[in-house]
Parts: sequence; structure tokens; C-alpha cells
Amino acid sequence: LAQGLGASAQVPTVTSSEMASAQTQISKKRKFVADGVFYAELNEFLMRTLAEDGYAGVEVRVTPIRTEIIIRATRTREVLGEKGRRIRELTAVVQKRYGFPENSVELFAERVENRASCAMAQAESLRYKLLGGLAVRRACYGVVRFIMENGAKGCEVIISGKLRAQRAKAMKFKDGYLISTGEPKNHYIDEAVRHVLMRQGVLGVKVKIMLAHDPEGKMGPKMTMPDNVIVHEPKDEAPPMQPAGDSPGYAGDA
Repeated sequence: LAQGLGASAQVPTVTSSEMASAQTQISKKRKFVADGVFYAELNEFLMRTLAEDGYAGVEVRVTPIRTEIIIRATRTREVLGEKGRRIRELTAVVQKRYGFPENSVELFAERVENRASCAMAQAESLRYKLLGGLAVRRACYGVVRFIMENGAKGCEVIISGKLRAQRAKAMKFKDGYLISTGEPKNHYIDEAVRHVLMRQGVLGVKVKIMLAHDPEGKMGPKMTMPDNVIVHEPKDEAPPMQPAGDSPGYAGDA
């Protein structure tokens, strides 16, 4: 636990449950900062603990009765453990670390439907491929192909550090259509960064995935792209017919 939480374990933080009870004493500014610190620390801890189980993010929901922590992962069975043992252990660790009262915090595991469109899962997958000794180009192209075959609009994999030689360099692997600015970036781009501790040094891995538009909002963002142009099929119109017996020209010409 000390290794998972790092040096930040010594810093006293205000938990979401304490904040709910002490709304009058804490300022809005401090509340948001404390919430952010709690989320960042929890995310870091879960990222290290559940790295092999396809950890893909966490969501914290504070209700008047309890605090619900929803862990998103690709392999939920491993997160839950045998008869829910592992999730109970994680609940106990979180409860003890942040001083939650008994039975006021609960952890849930939610399965990620399409792991190919989850940047965190793909970055972690690439990390384990590199640690396993797979060649950099082969590992990156494999991840890019897997992402694109599963319905993503575009993706980019950047890997930098000491690749083979002593001199550090960066390699980019790109495919498809990828936006990088504006409001749609917040909805369409899923990004993740991981550090790979290789024998010769640390490699940095960045995975960017552009999700495809989904009107239902399940497999991708509901919001349409602002520059999306829909070309409608022209309507079938009958050509205008001239009335029979009418001669062209003016009536007074006769």
C-alpha cells in the first residue's frame, strides 16, 4: 500500500464524506481542490494496483448516505476476485486511508464494452508487450491495427526513449482521421500515457484514439462533429409539362 500510494500517503486529505458533513466549515474553493486531490490519488493507486486487469478509469459518486466508487475495467472478474475478496480488500484500504466511517464507502466494478476504444487499456496492453520483449514497431503496429479494426475513426501511438540504440528518439504510428483541437477534442479523443520501465531506461507511451460518432452515446460520443456535412439525395421531380394546344408567344400576336 505504501508503494501504491507513494509519499502522498502522509498528507492528510479531506474525504468526500467528511466534506458532505462539514459543508458549512469548508469553502467552495477548498472543497474542489480536496475533491481533485482525492480523485487523483485514488486514480493513481488503482492504476498501479489493477494495471494487469485492464484498469480503464474511476468515477466517484457522492450521495447523502454513502460514497460510491465505480471502477471501470476490461477484466472485471479479476478486479472482483474470488467471491468478491479483492474488491473487499480494496474497499478496506480506501476506507482506512481516507478515514471513511464504517460502511460509508462502496466499490463497484463496471465492465468496459469495447476495450479497443479505451486508450488506457491499449496503453497498458502495449506496455506489457514491450516488457515481454516484443519489437517496438511490431507491438505498435499491432495495437494500431487492433484499434482500427474495432471501429475507431483514427488513432495515434507515440513511443519515445531509448529504442534499441543508446540515443533516445521518438516514433509515431498514425492511422485514420484524428482531430487535435477545439471542443470536439474533449468528446471524441481518448488519451492515455504510460511509463515502461525497461532495462536500458524508461520508455514513454502515449495512445490517442478518436472515437466514432454514436447517436445513442454508448460506443462513442453523442455529439456530432460541428463540421459534419450531410448531403441529402435530390428529390425525384417530374419535369414541368406544357399544356397541349397552347402555342408559344403572346395572345395578341395573331
